[in-house]
Amino acid sequence: MSTGSETNEIIFALRKRILEVSSVTKEGHVPSAFSILDILWVLYDRVLRISQHDVQSPDRDIFILSKGHAALGLFAVLAEKGFFPSSELDKFCSFEGILGGHPRRGKVPGVEASTGSLGHGLPIAVGQALAERIQHRDKQIFCLIGDGESNEGSVWEAAAIAAHHGLNNLCCIVDYNHSTDAALKMGNMAEKFSSFGWETREIDGHNHEEIYSALRSHVADRPLCIVARTVKGRGSPLMEELPAAWHHRSPTAAELPDMILALRKN
Repeated sequence: MSTGSETNEIIFALRKRILEVSSVTKEGHVPSAFSILDILWVLYDRVLRISQHDVQSPDRDIFILSKGHAALGLFAVLAEKGFFPSSELDKFCSFEGILGGHPRRGKVPGVEASTGSLGHGLPIAVGQALAERIQHRDKQIFCLIGDGESNEGSVWEAAAIAAHHGLNNLCCIVDYNHSTDAALKMGNMAEKFSSFGWETREIDGHNHEEIYSALRSHVADRPLCIVARTVKGRGSPLMEELPAAWHHRSPTAAELPDMILALRKN
């Protein structure tokens, strides 16, 4: 587990690595990856019971990245934690590498579900949580969804089933970066999940202590939803200012040095 100052340096290094990889490969949804990077780091550094040495342990916790287009953030964290060599990032979205534009189970060590078709991750997580309960296994299931994908009806069908079964081994994290506001504003997400019977928490999705405290919350008889207020492109002033323009755009070789220099460490 890293200390506060170490964490700032690690997050900075991960952002820099993601920018470099995207610039070279011309692939990746960088602002989305930056939006969830702090959440991913806290999960893998301080919360999840999972080892890179035994990714199939029956006692491991499960994390599912439902908003699969943000995979570059997950891949950077998995590489930093030793699930696969960092050199694999240089082959992102190439035929020679294991890392595609979305997470793929069975090909990428540490990836629990193939995702990217939005609205599928939470239903998978609900099924996993119910299966673990039936088998009397003490493990936690975490799923990260985007506010945009919560426009999918499957998200709310899964939310209703999870509450009905009282799945207190399930935690849904909402990356609430308001990327969907132009199409459909989601309003108070905490109230929405609460109305379905979930326990809810609202946090600053870039504050590591708030993230950790919420993820470690214990709920006796219901699933937990953490609504994380985030900024798309967090850490890159240019992407924060123009998130839509950078949604699936990579830095050019000419832009990269200045974007790296502009990166913030917190």
